[in-house]
Amino acid sequence: MKVVIKKSTNKDKKYMAIFYDGEKKVKTTHFGLKNADDYTLTGDKEARKRYRERHKKDLDTKDYKRAGFLSYYILWGESTSLQDNIKSYKNRFNLN
Repeated sequence: MKVVIKKSTNKDKKYMAIFYDGEKKVKTTHFGLKNADDYTLTGDKEARKRYRERHKKDLDTKDYKRAGFLSYYILWGESTSLQDNIKSYKNRFNLN
């Protein structure tokens, strides 16, 4: 499985993740509320902690293609670097 993450075409979202199986597009997921803060923008560790506690339940689905997973690991990930969080997300779920 491969994922490409880029700016969203949805006017209300920040990014979209396009998942491919080989050359075939499997799913497109838009995530991140446009104009809302996230850890990559603010670096606020307390806000990150509160967000992750509130949204931990999003991980119960075990579906890494869902918006909740993408926001949790990319926008509110371990780093304030979007690129580092994308790399970490890809490694965690064996995506390229």
